[in-house]
Amino acid sequence: MAKLDQINERILQELGRDGRISNLELADRVGLSPSACLRRVQEMERTGLIKGYRAVLDRAALGAGFVAYVGVGLRDHTKAAQEAFERAIARAPEVRECHNTTGTIEYILRVECADLQSYKAFHTDMLGALPQVNAITSYVVMGSPKDERA
Repeated sequence: MAKLDQINERILQELGRDGRISNLELADRVGLSPSACLRRVQEMERTGLIKGYRAVLDRAALGAGFVAYVGVGLRDHTKAAQEAFERAIARAPEVRECHNTTGTIEYILRVECADLQSYKAFHTDMLGALPQVNAITSYVVMGSPKDERA
């Protein structure tokens, strides 16, 4: 892991809040000249510390306001079963995140759909139809008082 000084930490903090901030404003906020600030940002981009920038979308306004976290247990704990499951999940547009985890289940998914009916279709027709799946537990999101995903 790269060592960060306080200035780089501030730069990352500011960019985390607003990835579209101008270099001039960013430099002012962290107490650097614009050229020094730009060099630091470019170096963090070059080394992969900053992986990219993205827009935070209003999923509800785009018709995907129903969110559930889904725990998935597999029938077999083999590499082949995991790879087959991951290939199927990669093709599912409703799955916005897929995390392989430790514990009593193998995967946690973040699923976004239009509504409960469309989630039920995804649950039954896609997820429930996968031969690798042994158990599905859904946690419906009722609100998100803190969400720092970008």
